[in-house]
Amino acid sequence: MAWNEPGNNGNDNDPWKNRGGRDQGPPDLDEVFRKFGNKFGGIFGGKPGKGGNGGLGGAGFVFILIIAAIVWALSGIYTVKEAERGIVLQFGKFDRIAEPGLRWKATFIERVIPVDIEAVRSLSASGFMLTEDENVVSVEFEVQYRVVDPTLYRFSVTDADHSLQQALDSALRYVVGHSRMDQVLTTGREVVRQRTWEELNSIIEPYNLGLIVTDVNFKDSRPPAEVKDAFDDAIAAQEDEERFIREAEAYAREIEPRARGQVTRMTQEAEAYRERIILESRGEVERFEKLLPEYQAAKEVTRKRLYIDAMEQILGRSSKVLVDVEGGNNMLYLPLDKIMQSHSNTSSPVRLPNQSDIEQLRRTIEGTQQQNSSVNSGGDRFNRDRFGNGR
Repeated sequence: MAWNEPGNNGNDNDPWKNRGGRDQGPPDLDEVFRKFGNKFGGIFGGKPGKGGNGGLGGAGFVFILIIAAIVWALSGIYTVKEAERGIVLQFGKFDRIAEPGLRWKATFIERVIPVDIEAVRSLSASGFMLTEDENVVSVEFEVQYRVVDPTLYRFSVTDADHSLQQALDSALRYVVGHSRMDQVLTTGREVVRQRTWEELNSIIEPYNLGLIVTDVNFKDSRPPAEVKDAFDDAIAAQEDEERFIREAEAYAREIEPRARGQVTRMTQEAEAYRERIILESRGEVERFEKLLPEYQAAKEVTRKRLYIDAMEQILGRSSKVLVDVEGGNNMLYLPLDKIMQSHSNTSSPVRLPNQSDIEQLRRTIEGTQQQNSSVNSGGDRFNRDRFGNGR
């Protein structure tokens, strides 16, 4: 039941009344704030009045200013990282560069913009581009760079990164537009990369972006899908060409030492042949010089002796024997080579010359000795030595 509901037996239990029955209204907020102010005013040297507010004294005001100054000074402490440089702006104007370490700035007066100068950043450019021979290729490039001058990087242009992006796209399209399609897709990729790097540096140099390009990467280049198969065949043919060249070089490296060895061997054989011929010639000359006095002393005997020596050498290498019969026109022929060949092919014994053949051969030799009996004593002695041993 509510405290003021009729029928509560006349007991009006008003919550603002104390238990003693004294009527007491709601608390006065102004009174509460006045008491609060009087307490703090007494602390800071004010004179609290019973019915008025106490003001702050001079010591309290100074204390507040000291606290505010301490807070302001502490709020200006900041740290610049090792890889960064801080651009300090004073009322929005460039003032100085803050080096790495613990630094201080005037809060509300100075502002610090940290810039990382060691991190390597990257940008990419890609798209379909027209080549010099009026073909379309899809090219994708990536450039890596870093900041070298924080002030120029922040204030030389509105956005240095965006400016570098536009310069890369312009340089890439210019280089691709002055290159043939085969160069962009196959053999000339390194040339295109180097020319793009040079063109990019020449474009950004007048703007003083505070950047340095550290590397340019030619990531991808491909023809349109409609002609991709034909270019795949062309690339495969170029790879086959390179493979054949490598195989030919390997074959040349294998053959060349062998050919050099053959050349060396033939050279040595030629030199040996030359030395042998020279020595043989010298031997012939010496033999002739020794034979010449003998020939001058006995020309006929020496001539016959030379003839017999020559015939002995010639007939000694022959497998046939010819016997001249004295007083007849027939010449006996003794085929020793056939006899030996038939003996080797058959197991039957070979028939030797009979007694009549031997006697006829002896008579022929004796006749030859009688014809040579008219030669001088040196010739007779030579003939007896030669034919006597043969008999």
